[in-house]
Amino acid sequence: MDATTTRQRITDQLRDSPATASTLSETVGVPRSSVYGHLQHIAKSLDGTDEQFLVAPPECRNCGFSAFDDPVNYPSRCPECRNEGIEEAVFKVE
Repeated sequence: MDATTTRQRITDQLRDSPATASTLSETVGVPRSSVYGHLQHIAKSLDGTDEQFLVAPPECRNCGFSAFDDPVNYPSRCPECRNEGIEEAVFKVE
C-alpha cells in the first residue's frame, strides 16, 4: 500500500512536470475541487524553503484576461467579458 499522502503525491507530480488541477485530479485520484485546497496548502508549506510553487494563471479564452485575484482557484467566468470559457491554471514546483 502507498504510504504517501495525497499532498505528497501532488507535490511529487508537480516536481516532475507542470499540471492543471484536472490533470492532478485524474492522476492522484481525488476530486478536482479538493485539489485546489491541497494546492493552497502546498504553496504555504513551500514558503521559506528552497523550492517555489509556480502558477501560470487561468486565462479567458475569449479576451485573454489573466489577472485573476486568486490564481490557485478555478474562476467560473471572466470578470472582464463575463465569458465562462476559462483555461485552467497550470501549477509547478521547482
